[in-house]
Amino acid sequence: MASPAISLSPSHHHPLLFSFSLPKPNSLSISNLRLQFRYSSDLTSLPKPSKLGFAQAHGPRSGEIRAQIAEKREPMAPPYNVLITGSSKGIGYALAKEFLKSGDNVIICSRSSERVESAVNSLREEFGEQRVWGAQCDVRQGQDVTALVAFAQEKLRYVDIWINNAGSNAYSFRPLAEASDEDLMEVVTTNTLGLMLCCREAIKMMLSQPRGGHVFNVDGAGSDGRPTPRFAAYGATKRSVVHLTKSLQAELQMQDVKNVIVHNLSPGMVTTELLMSGATTKQAKFFINVLAEPPDVVAEYLIPIIRSIPSNGSTRPTYVRFLTGLKAYSQIFSRLAFGARRNRHVQED
Repeated sequence: MASPAISLSPSHHHPLLFSFSLPKPNSLSISNLRLQFRYSSDLTSLPKPSKLGFAQAHGPRSGEIRAQIAEKREPMAPPYNVLITGSSKGIGYALAKEFLKSGDNVIICSRSSERVESAVNSLREEFGEQRVWGAQCDVRQGQDVTALVAFAQEKLRYVDIWINNAGSNAYSFRPLAEASDEDLMEVVTTNTLGLMLCCREAIKMMLSQPRGGHVFNVDGAGSDGRPTPRFAAYGATKRSVVHLTKSLQAELQMQDVKNVIVHNLSPGMVTTELLMSGATTKQAKFFINVLAEPPDVVAEYLIPIIRSIPSNGSTRPTYVRFLTGLKAYSQIFSRLAFGARRNRHVQED
């Protein structure tokens, strides 16, 4: 009997890229169990500019920017001022709540003004009116993102931590050949153009801040280059998140900017509306039950790590992960060997 092979890639918004083949239950034994997976190591440093392949890696040295930052630099200490896009529900809302529990100040936003109002009211009931604010923002629109920055500066003066969580799969799970123009535009403009606009405005703002700042770009299924059948456009946009983050890290390094850092953030599989709406196949149900966790569980784990980066004075880009390869391996092994985690979130066939 051939050993069962599993190929996995932990995902933020959806796990449906997973493909696997398993023997019939009565033919499974631990001795011939074989798991295969690949994951990227943490990005903890970047090569020196001279290794980037440029004749003059620094190009224009942006001396004025560096001098301004060096002259005005202030230490970053809690409480932190935090802005999270796509945070009126799901993992974004859970992250906001956990930051507030830690004593930080938070701005949430969404393209739906009704959802923003409802989320802010709920958070203020628990944490008070002077620590959380909300704004309507469609990240696909440059003027909305610019207005979001102005709103943040009005309420908080500066932002220490900006998390780019807004993302969309248009709630569509079908082959690309069957995708509508509207769905494709929704996915690409939100996940790619929206991320670029938010990164641009966040970095511009943080370069002028004495404290600098940290930008976290949330990845998702496809970010490691593995295929994402039934939502190919989504996977392609999430692959671009990693490339964009690396390019921004290189740009800031070339400018000798030390106190504005761009990171990757990987919440793994989170039981959001988007994730659960695609639980329509045997494979999806299997991996959701084995690997997915509720938003509050993920946020409770991630926030101390995120907050430790500015508090430690770190100037190195970091890839913060909830679902590591080792954790995924362990949970899948436990399921296949002992039946653990069956039917945790959805009923399997």
